[in-house]
Amino acid sequence: MGMPELRPKQDCSTMWNSTFYMLKWFLEAKDVIISTLAIVNAPVDAQTQEEWEVVEVTVERVMGEVELSCLAYVKMYLHACLFPRCSVNGLLLSSSPAGGAVCVTDCVPLLHTHLPLAPITQLALTQVDVWCAQTQQRIVGYYQANACVSDSSPTPCALKIADKIAEQCNNAVLLMIDGGKMSPDYRVPPIVMYERKDTRWTLKDKHTIMLRQWEETRDIASQLLDSGDHSLLVDFDSHLDDITRDWTNQKLNAKIAELASPANGNV
Repeated sequence: MGMPELRPKQDCSTMWNSTFYMLKWFLEAKDVIISTLAIVNAPVDAQTQEEWEVVEVTVERVMGEVELSCLAYVKMYLHACLFPRCSVNGLLLSSSPAGGAVCVTDCVPLLHTHLPLAPITQLALTQVDVWCAQTQQRIVGYYQANACVSDSSPTPCALKIADKIAEQCNNAVLLMIDGGKMSPDYRVPPIVMYERKDTRWTLKDKHTIMLRQWEETRDIASQLLDSGDHSLLVDFDSHLDDITRDWTNQKLNAKIAELASPANGNV
């Protein structure tokens, strides 16, 4: 029927957000399921229209939250690992149109020194904004990992930059990396998410962050770290030290895409 092949997804209590993606893929294959059941005359009851609507409403409500791509998560994780004794920060990007769910498709690692230094931050924001306009992307949030691994609270610097982003993006998000939970086998993404309500950033439930194929994404990050390829990552700080280095990280992006491809057993 001209649809992309989907790997089966099971609901499993130890697989993060598996229920959501099981239902989402089930909904994407709706026409195939209906047609197949009709053709093979399977001895099972077909879904009623009301049952399909329940699934649709469930998926839509969860999709109203935040989805984080493999590419964005891996680069955030590697940025924190590359400078383990420093606070690091960066911008979250989306290639999806404004409105509806926030789908973070990429990120731009910014600084690993002097995070509160306003002129450098403003320069980085301006350059990233121009690049986003050229590549049909937009800035939808901010991430930071604190130097103290036991501290995942937003700093005044994080709140100030996130506020600036929220001026242009109504549903902007602030993600803090929890350094104390960045072990290779951690069951859920080590991320704490904040949303802006009125004039304050408030903590959101961790289950409102969706990251499809979490186990595969986690393995890709670990593989890049073990191989030393995390050194390919270039943040804006490093670019300022050597302007020949590419802060858009096209080489690293290609490496992540290669590891995440179906040919390597991932989706």
